[in-house]
Amino acid sequence: MMNKRRRNVNYNNNDLLSNNNYTIQKFCLQHKNCSGTSEQCLQVATNVTEQKHHVTREIRGQNLGICRGFRGCTLWLTGLSGAGKTSIAFELEAFLVSRGIPAYGLDGDNVRTGLNKDLGFTQGDREENIRRVAEVAKLFADSGVVAICSFVSPFADDREMARRIHKDSDLKFFEVFIDTPLAVCESRDVKGLYKKAREGAIQGFTGVTQAYEPPECPDLVVKTEDLSIRESTQRVINLLEKEQVIPRTLRDTDRIPELFVIGAKKAAILAESNNLPALAITTVELQWLQVLSEGWANPLRGFMREKEFLQTLHFNCIISEDETMRENQSVPIVLSVNDLDKERLDGVSALTLCYDSKPVAILRRPEFYYQRKEERCCRQFGTSNPDHPYVRKIMKSGAYLVGGEVEVLERIRWNDGLDQYRLTPNEIRQKFHEMKADAVFAFQLRNPIHNGHALLMQDCRRQLLARGFKNPVLLLHPLGGWTKDDDVPLPVRMAQHQAVLDAGVLDRDHTILAIFPSPMMYAGPTEVQWHAKARMNAGATFYIVGRDPAGMPHPNPEMYPDKNLYDGTHGARVLKMAPGLDQIEILPFKVAAYDNVAKNMAFFDPTRKEDFLFISGTMMRGYAKNNKLPPPGFMEPNAWNILAEYYQSLQKK
Repeated sequence: MMNKRRRNVNYNNNDLLSNNNYTIQKFCLQHKNCSGTSEQCLQVATNVTEQKHHVTREIRGQNLGICRGFRGCTLWLTGLSGAGKTSIAFELEAFLVSRGIPAYGLDGDNVRTGLNKDLGFTQGDREENIRRVAEVAKLFADSGVVAICSFVSPFADDREMARRIHKDSDLKFFEVFIDTPLAVCESRDVKGLYKKAREGAIQGFTGVTQAYEPPECPDLVVKTEDLSIRESTQRVINLLEKEQVIPRTLRDTDRIPELFVIGAKKAAILAESNNLPALAITTVELQWLQVLSEGWANPLRGFMREKEFLQTLHFNCIISEDETMRENQSVPIVLSVNDLDKERLDGVSALTLCYDSKPVAILRRPEFYYQRKEERCCRQFGTSNPDHPYVRKIMKSGAYLVGGEVEVLERIRWNDGLDQYRLTPNEIRQKFHEMKADAVFAFQLRNPIHNGHALLMQDCRRQLLARGFKNPVLLLHPLGGWTKDDDVPLPVRMAQHQAVLDAGVLDRDHTILAIFPSPMMYAGPTEVQWHAKARMNAGATFYIVGRDPAGMPHPNPEMYPDKNLYDGTHGARVLKMAPGLDQIEILPFKVAAYDNVAKNMAFFDPTRKEDFLFISGTMMRGYAKNNKLPPPGFMEPNAWNILAEYYQSLQKK
C-alpha cells in the first residue's frame, strides 16, 4: 500500500535585501523530496502594489467574444494520467469557442515545456507547478476567458491552494474529478508512462509509486470508463450551464424548434384562423414561411420585426433577447404589405396568412413598419439596380413590412412530385444519426452538377478521411425555392442530380440528396452566409465553398472589368470571417476546369493554364441547345442527356 505524502514546507525568514527599485525579502524553504530534505532560497519583493485595470469585468463581458456577458472562470480537471483530462479539456474548449465564449486549455505537458520547464517532479516542484498554473488561470479568468486546466494535481492541498487563489480574487473555480479506474488508465497508457513506472524507469509516478488523493467534495465527478469523450464533455457543459457560465440558449439539441401547430390545440387554432382578418401572401413569401416553419432560420420565430430587420441589415446578425449571443442572419426574412392592407390590419392582435385563398398560418402581435427599399437593397445586394432579379421583386412589393411570430397550420407541401426530397433540418439530422456520420459536409448548388462539382465533393471526403473521420457524409443540397427565369428549373436539376448519384459519380451510401427550400436572392457574400447558417441548423459541420457563390453577372455589364456583380473570391473569404458561424468549418476550394490533357475536370493549375478550358454556363447552354456534346469527362453522360433534353425543348417553343 502506497503511503500518501503530504507537503512539509517550512518558511524561515532569513534577511532583508534592498536595491534601487524594491525591498526584497529572502526566504529559505525546507521541503521533502525523493532523496530527503533540501533547502531552497527564494527572494520575493515586499513592496509590490497591485495595479488596477481600467477595464472592468463588466466591460470585458460586453466586448469579448460573440456571447456577451462576463464568463471568466477556471475549470480544474484532476485525475490520473490517462483518465481523459486533456481530451475533455480540448473538446470543451472547441465547444465554447464555437459558441462565442473565449476559452483556453492549459495542459500539463504543454505548461511543462514552457512556463514550468525548470520544474521537476519533487513534491516541492509539483506544488510550485500547480501554484504557477493557478495564478495563470486566474489571469485568464479575470480577462473573461474560461480557463480549462488539465493536471494530475495529486495532492488535495495543492488543489485547495488553486481554489483559494481564485476565491481571493472573487472568481469562480470548479474542481472536476475525472474519475477513471487505474486499470483503465493503465490500459490506455498512450505515452507509455505506466509501463516505464512499472519497470522502475520513472520514480514517484502517480498511481504506481506515488499516491493520488481523490477530491473529497469536487464540484463534479465524471466517470469516463463507459462514456465517450463527447458524453464526458457534456457532463462538464451541464455544470457550466447550471452555474450560468454557458447560457441555456446555447444548449446543443438533437432537434431544431419548428413552428408547426401540433397536438390538442391544432383544432382550436384552425378554427381561430377562419375568424381572423386575412392577408394574402405570394409564392416566394410562402417559401419563406416554409423556411421559418421548418427551422432553417432558427432562432427566428416568425417574420422579422423592425429590430431584427435592422440588426440583419446592419450587422448580419440577430441578437438574443437577453443579449448574451449573436446568431448569424445575413438576409432579411420579411413580409411586405401595401398601404391598403396596412391601414386595414394595423392594430389587430393577430391575422391569418393565406396562400391561394387557403389559411396557412397565424401571425401574432403584428408590427408594421416602413420599408425603405433602396436602403434594404443597397445593404443586401450592393446595388439597387432594378434589373437585378430580386431587387425587382422588392421594388414591386408593398411599401410596408409586417413582422410577428407565426404558427403554421400544417407542413407546407408543393405536390410537384419532389416533396420526398424536401427534408426538414430535423429529418436531415435524424438521417445523419442513422448513418452514424461523424462529419457532415454540405454543398450548395443552384445549377446542374458537372464533374468539377463532383471533384470538389470527392476531394472534401478524402480530406476528412485523412483528418481521422471514419464516416463523413455529404449533404447534396440544391436550392429549391424561387430562381431567376434563365436558371434550370428544379425538377430538371433534381433528375440530373439523381442521375449523377445513380451513375456512382458520388457515393450513394455516404450522400443525402435533399432540397433546400429557400428562394435564391443572388446577394453574393451576404447570401452565402445565409446558405451556410441554414445548413449548420441542419447539422452540417463542414461547408464547401467554390468560386462566386450566390453571384451573378452585373445588370450593367460595363460596371466592372469581369462583368460580375461580386468578386468571385469574396464569398469564401467572407464566410471564414463571418460572426456566428463558428459551429461549421468553411472549406474553400480552388476552381475546377476542364483539363484538355487529362480529358477530365481537374483543379486549375496556373503553371499550365493553356491546358485548361473554363466551360461557362453560356458555353454549356450552347452545347445543349445545339445538340452538341461537351468534352468527354465534363459531365456524367446520362446527367448530360437530361440537361440537353431540357434546353432542346426550349428551342421548340
